[in-house]
Amino acid sequence: PRVLSRAAAAGALALVACENDNAAAQIAQVNKIEETPPSSSDIPGDANRGESIYIAKCGACHSVDQNRIGPKHRGVYGQAAGGVEDYDYSPALANSGIVWDADTLNEWLAGPTKMVPGTRMGLALSDEQDRRDVIAYLKSVSPISATE
Repeated sequence: PRVLSRAAAAGALALVACENDNAAAQIAQVNKIEETPPSSSDIPGDANRGESIYIAKCGACHSVDQNRIGPKHRGVYGQAAGGVEDYDYSPALANSGIVWDADTLNEWLAGPTKMVPGTRMGLALSDEQDRRDVIAYLKSVSPISATE
């Protein structure tokens, strides 16, 4: 399918404005669609690269299969925050009500203390592609990834 830019779409809609009283509403809808950023779940990540980033940047505190300073992460995608057994979470995170998916993990990895004030995790991944890749890796080691 051919994709028009916002200006081209608005221009095309303006051409039919005389015949269609809804042209202004349609132009507004084109503008709204273009201004809505994609969800993190719509943006692909590379799980293999994510594993390398996870080991290098997260591995000092986390493991996929063992609790360390931070909780283990196998199965974290699709799980409620604070859901790993035998791990002592901060009350802030344990009571947050968060379920880990692409969007919540992206926000968390971008700034955990901003997302959940009072959490003990302070490390953030500032690079958006690094976050996407780590999320793809976490999803790949979670049972929910087999059903999506």
